[in-house]
Amino acid sequence: MDKSLQSTSKNHTISDFTLINQNGDTITQNEYKNKIYVADFFFTRCPSICRIMTDNMMKIQDAFLKDDDVMLLSLSVTPTIDSISVLKDYATKKGAIDSKWHITTGDKKHIYNLARKSYFAIVDKGDGGLQDFIHTPHFILIDKEKQIRGIYDGTKDDDLNRIINDINILTK
Repeated sequence: MDKSLQSTSKNHTISDFTLINQNGDTITQNEYKNKIYVADFFFTRCPSICRIMTDNMMKIQDAFLKDDDVMLLSLSVTPTIDSISVLKDYATKKGAIDSKWHITTGDKKHIYNLARKSYFAIVDKGDGGLQDFIHTPHFILIDKEKQIRGIYDGTKDDDLNRIINDINILTK
């Protein structure tokens, strides 16, 4: 784990963020205030795990379609390639519902810092620079208090069932 996180308290919360979604809108914590959500880190040109993860995010979207308290957040790890128009096309092809699922881009250092120090999506070090690259299958479940409730393998059916069950518990 990143040494700067060793003194992180048990009450860790997701830090504030500023991202741009598939519609060119600025997305911050405010969109997720009092929401339960699943976050993941992906890139549109990924030939492997991202496709499975996106399909599984769709399954989560479908499972909670009528529940306004449950949302999704995907953060691109290749923000210079994943422009707003690329994300819009991706979101449309995948069937993402704009009010439910923000597929985002933004400043690479900001996204990589969020991945490492806020969402704990990966444990390796990096600076978010040109050579830095994140590739993780993790889905991170965040509760209404902005706290991590679980980290799941977004490519595995068992973990998908587990996260859906855990979201159901949180919504009650």
